[in-house]
Amino acid sequence: MSFYVLALVLTAAILHACWNLLAKKTQGRIPFIWLVYCVSSIVYLPIVLFQINRGEVIWSQALSWFSLSSSVLHLAYYTVLQKGYRSADLSVVYPLARGSGPLFSSVAAILFLGERLSLLTTLGLLLIIAGVLLITGLSLKKEENGKIATGLIYGVLTGLFIALYTINDTIAVKFYAVSPLTLTLETNLFGAIILFPFIVSQKEELKRAVNMHKWTIVAIAVLSPAAYILVLEALKHAPLTVVAPARETSILLGVFMGSRVFNEKHGKRRLVASALILCGIIALGLS
Repeated sequence: MSFYVLALVLTAAILHACWNLLAKKTQGRIPFIWLVYCVSSIVYLPIVLFQINRGEVIWSQALSWFSLSSSVLHLAYYTVLQKGYRSADLSVVYPLARGSGPLFSSVAAILFLGERLSLLTTLGLLLIIAGVLLITGLSLKKEENGKIATGLIYGVLTGLFIALYTINDTIAVKFYAVSPLTLTLETNLFGAIILFPFIVSQKEELKRAVNMHKWTIVAIAVLSPAAYILVLEALKHAPLTVVAPARETSILLGVFMGSRVFNEKHGKRRLVASALILCGIIALGLS
């Protein structure tokens, strides 16, 4: 991995952990997500127009189809993620979401693509499973078990959508020469359009989100696309199996932030579990 790609991916990891911290604080619902899409489109549109003016952006049917499919998958991802943050700890949902994505991809490759279960792949899967069990299986208090089980469900479901949209967008960037910035902008535009009918009847929640979280909305609208654009840019220069493990260093940051900012319990144990998940992802990437 070149220094350029490493810098892109590590910067993306920091930005990703930061916007997830903000998202956890707001515990936003559908109107909140819609506002993020709208503000993000406004912020990044001038950059895309500048690229178009310079002839750097080529509009194509592939761009539209990949953007539409990506918007549907991202909507499901954001909705499930926000529901998870409203129901469980950041230091549970975040590492499970980021760790289960590569886990799903690897299992699918073994079951449906005929890939062999190598020693490194086996080690990676076992490390991820061990990290998940360490996060979710050691609480002796029934009330904590219920909350952790909820975090497990939403974290793993979020990871499924991460795997799906990552594969979708990687194909678009690597094989159809789609611009990462344009793909992200059009994905956000489609997302805002799709969500619009759902927020019409939620005007009070929309006003509440604006009044309480307007600057957080702006911050996430800038940070979230920026983090993903950097990852897609890195994928133009390096394979997914290299970029994905480096990207998931955000797991450790997310768990650390959850423990420090929200005073979530079992911080040390969850940090160790997250390190196991990260090592598992790296092993999958090297297999």
